[in-house]
Amino acid sequence: MHTVTVRIPTPLRTLTGGADEVTATGATIREVVIEMEGRFPGIKDRLLDEKGVRRFINVYLGDEDIRFLDGLDTQVKGGDQLSIVPAIAGG
Repeated sequence: MHTVTVRIPTPLRTLTGGADEVTATGATIREVVIEMEGRFPGIKDRLLDEKGVRRFINVYLGDEDIRFLDGLDTQVKGGDQLSIVPAIAGG
């Protein structure tokens, strides 16, 4: 298990008691999300659907979009930073 820092976007801070960053543990991003769900009920449903990460949510490990890595099975190391970023629609 590794401890990572997770940056929480404003729309999800109601689930984290207003915290803009939380720490979570896991070996993969999937495990980190499951561990966060135990402390912040509802966050998993806001991030994931049956296919994986929701379409309008981006998750970055450092500067890398996890969709271009191994998705939810991407391995994490202690000290890594995950960023949850709602996609911005525009035109």
